[in-house]
Amino acid sequence: MGQILSTRVRPQGASSRAEPVLVTGVGAVTPLGVGARALHERWSAGMVGIRDGEGSCADFDPRDFLTAKEARRADRFTQLAIAACAEALADAGWEEESGGGLPYPPERIGCVLGTGIGGIGTLVEGQEALRDRGPEGVSPLAIPLMMSNAGAAALSMRHGLRGPSFAVSTACASGANALGCALRMLQAGEVDAVVAGGSEAGLMPLARAAFGALDALSPSGVSRPFDALRDGFVMGEGAAVLVLERAGEAHGRGARALGTLKGFGASSDAHHLTAPLADGAGQAAAMTAAMDDAGVDAQEIDYVNAHGTSTPLNDRAETHAIKLALGERAGEIPVSSTKSAIGHLLGAAGAVEAVATLLALRDRIAPPTLGLVQAEDELDLDYVPGAARPLQVEAGRPALALSNSFGFGGHNAVLCLEAA
Repeated sequence: MGQILSTRVRPQGASSRAEPVLVTGVGAVTPLGVGARALHERWSAGMVGIRDGEGSCADFDPRDFLTAKEARRADRFTQLAIAACAEALADAGWEEESGGGLPYPPERIGCVLGTGIGGIGTLVEGQEALRDRGPEGVSPLAIPLMMSNAGAAALSMRHGLRGPSFAVSTACASGANALGCALRMLQAGEVDAVVAGGSEAGLMPLARAAFGALDALSPSGVSRPFDALRDGFVMGEGAAVLVLERAGEAHGRGARALGTLKGFGASSDAHHLTAPLADGAGQAAAMTAAMDDAGVDAQEIDYVNAHGTSTPLNDRAETHAIKLALGERAGEIPVSSTKSAIGHLLGAAGAVEAVATLLALRDRIAPPTLGLVQAEDELDLDYVPGAARPLQVEAGRPALALSNSFGFGGHNAVLCLEAA
């Protein structure tokens, strides 16, 4: 484990709600490549990581991050999380090789990882082994690898993070909810830093068949959010991890901040297992709550990273939600969907999109919604079709955005992010 560089301890339970929570490191593995910057730069350049109707992380090789033994003891969703976390910690200056290490006592560092499905690859392999070879053929590691908290456990063990460590599972809102939990832990003074994000690796025949049975997948294999010809989402896999620290502690150790997680809002549609409220009221409630939590209003929002799944129901409901939450300002704000470039990463989506949003704010650009060609009635926002363009932000003011994540079961989670 890394050397502890600081012994500063905040009394347990001491509130620090007014102290900003900074993002000091980010990491990602997505269909656009290994690395957070690959995600940002390639999406911004209009590149698409979807191949043959799916967004697989074809450039990812677990042997670049894990020994052969370690790889055997980790489901793919955990492997992806380990890689993203390694980048995030190095980005934050916590990597031992860079002269860093843990900057806080390990019991004051939390770890929260969202996932919608967890180790489905291990589950499928275990079922096949049981069918073909009987109970003796099932690995004793099957349960530890498939459980949803395996990713969070792996990150905490790998880096000696002894604070609260757990998984969040709210379908496609999991990654955003994980970051929201991390924010609240820091604001409550429970910890000094949190390693948080989301990971998913569900590109399995079982998942394809199950989503196909719901008529949720795109039969054309094209992700084109908000387009009149959209016909369902494209499955993807990937992971993202962010390092969150309170501003006082981060500045005290000389950390460089990428931005601020200013607010978080959540709500439930309480309506349907898979369909959102048609009028977007539940989603709008989460957006409004995130702005209220951040202490900002619609006039200050410069960009919205949409959930934008490319499904007929979601894109329409989300458009209504943006109008409800942002009022007259809605039509002036660029809105784009990362899923147009990488597909839907399910439980990892919220964390991956938070990284993409933060880096877009840093560079003051609105990345594009790719594949958007034909307009549909009522879907009339500025969806940034085709190509990225500069954000219109007043001089001297950091760019501000909302990042939306909405999951099956009516789970709505929205992050309010601000550039450094």
